[in-house]
Amino acid sequence: MDKFLDKTIVVTQIKSGLKLNARQKGNIIGLGLRGIGSKSNLKATKDVLGMIKKINHVIKVELV
Repeated sequence: MDKFLDKTIVVTQIKSGLKLNARQKGNIIGLGLRGIGSKSNLKATKDVLGMIKKINHVIKVELV
């Protein structure tokens, strides 16, 4: 994940967040995702990469 640091990334939600625990749901909201198929453009900071690491089974990450 360090190859993404300080670059712009696109995070896409590919699975439902219904069965996630509250902490993981908070990470999805924090990344600006609202449902399956929603995308968010973010700058890859250590905070954002930490959230991505916790919910990597629900999202897809791409470099812009």
